[in-house]
Amino acid sequence: MDAARARKLADRIQQIVAEMLERRIKDPRLGFVTITDTRVTNDLGEATVFYTVFGSDAERKDTAAALESAKGIIRSEVGRQTGLRHTPTLTFTHDPLPDSARHMDDLLAEARARDAEIAKKAEGAAYAGDADPYKKDDDELDDEFEDDTDEVSERSAK
Repeated sequence: MDAARARKLADRIQQIVAEMLERRIKDPRLGFVTITDTRVTNDLGEATVFYTVFGSDAERKDTAAALESAKGIIRSEVGRQTGLRHTPTLTFTHDPLPDSARHMDDLLAEARARDAEIAKKAEGAAYAGDADPYKKDDDELDDEFEDDTDEVSERSAK
């Protein structure tokens, strides 16, 4: 089948599932759930619905159980609203992406704090010796440049 058609169907399934969870499914185990993505195989036989749950691990487990028990009702509604001859099998999968993003944000905040601490320590720091031990006086540099210019002029005159 066409991958573009599968993507359109995935978007429609995501809308239907989100709407069902918001309005029709009244399971008390269902926590604060968000449908993040849906992927449909190219043969339109299977749909994987990714979701996140705001809350603890216990709430995630309860939500997973509630979604599993409501899978039949949701699938029949998907079939009714999409008008497909064969409704795809639904699989609910917890989406680890927001957790990973939160972990990355924590790591970046820690790195910024360390950088600020190092910058604070470096404010009053001074070099152990001269700032540039290879630095020459400006007069010496001018003299060397003039000597080099004279040598080039002599060579070109010959």
